[in-house]
Amino acid sequence: MKVPTRAWKRSGALIAGVAVGFVGVGLCATPASAHTPVWTVTCSEVTVDLKAYNGNVTNTVTITVDGKDLLPAKEFGREFHETLKLPEHKTEVPVRLVVKAGDGEGFSRDETKTSPVCESTPPSETPKPSETPEPSKTPEPSKTPEPSDTPSTEPPSSDAPVPSTSAPAPGDLAETGGSSATPVIAGAAVAAVLAGGGILVATRKRRAAARG
Repeated sequence: MKVPTRAWKRSGALIAGVAVGFVGVGLCATPASAHTPVWTVTCSEVTVDLKAYNGNVTNTVTITVDGKDLLPAKEFGREFHETLKLPEHKTEVPVRLVVKAGDGEGFSRDETKTSPVCESTPPSETPKPSETPEPSKTPEPSKTPEPSDTPSTEPPSSDAPVPSTSAPAPGDLAETGGSSATPVIAGAAVAAVLAGGGILVATRKRRAAARG
């Protein structure tokens, strides 16, 4: 049994159409998943890695720092890899990456990141030996010798006064009540007592004679 020619033609056209559809979907999906822009920013540099771009078209990449060109528009093909030093900055600065893909605006990128301030670390310096002469040391004051606890056995100095052992003279007894006038006063007192006794005896005799 022969198959009609028209049926074969219809089957072939259907198979071809399905195949073309799969190929078209594959071609559309491949660029979308292949474009991989990766870039990082530190305090001192920016690194850009662009992979799997369409090498049959013209692609460009531009990098600016704080509005100034760090990398003017540069063309590339399938890939682009670059690490650029950032200018020194005392405050945070914006870093902008612009990628224009030649196979469609959907694959282009326009992103901005911030570069922080690098912490400054002063270089270590080896200390130089000091050339200043050392100051002269002040001699310590001499210590006063402590007194010895052992009594001295040396004889007393000849200049010390020696106590007198001679008896005091008679004229030196005025302070104790004894002097050269004491015997005279005692004799006068005895004479006065005797004279008074004699007068008393004479008076009694006269009175007795007068009564008799």
